[in-house]
Amino acid sequence: MGILERRDKMKNHIKLITLTTIIAIAAAVFFVTGCDVEATDEAKTQIVARNLKSNQPTPTDIDYSLERYNLIRRAYWVNGQREKASAVICQVAKPLGYIVLFTDNGAVVGKFVVDGKVSSLNSYLTPDSEYYEAENVYNDWLADVDGSYGENDSGIFFFTVDGNYIEWTGTYLYSDIPFEVSDPVLKIGG
Repeated sequence: MGILERRDKMKNHIKLITLTTIIAIAAAVFFVTGCDVEATDEAKTQIVARNLKSNQPTPTDIDYSLERYNLIRRAYWVNGQREKASAVICQVAKPLGYIVLFTDNGAVVGKFVVDGKVSSLNSYLTPDSEYYEAENVYNDWLADVDGSYGENDSGIFFFTVDGNYIEWTGTYLYSDIPFEVSDPVLKIGG
């Protein structure tokens, strides 16, 4: 091999070392400045969530929903069709619940035995729009089963064992075991 060939080979070798060094430095700079603690924590959290989802999957064998049962009864009830609401048949054994409703200062408004379960006023039988979080897509808002749009008050509703309907937007205590609230603490002032 001649001197010129060795010199060209040496230049190529130096270029390769220089390029490798630049790439290594760039990668190190990117790694140090591009990966902050939050991104790493977020990535770790996503991995944990995937593992938990895999180890404890959402049940797919629930074949009857007490929430939907309540929502169907409520749809009839609040639209003046109480006979239909009362005629809706539950396909599972409904649990009994016990609830106490409180004012903001702690006074007891009422105590009830709940037939089935307590449901959120913001649970719905149908979605309120066609798309969620879709960019550049026309989102057609959908009416609720009674033809109305919008949100309900934040709160709960339930049916009592004697067939009455109650909505509540305040504080409450609920359990599936009977309990007694005998000495509520009243809060006076701010």
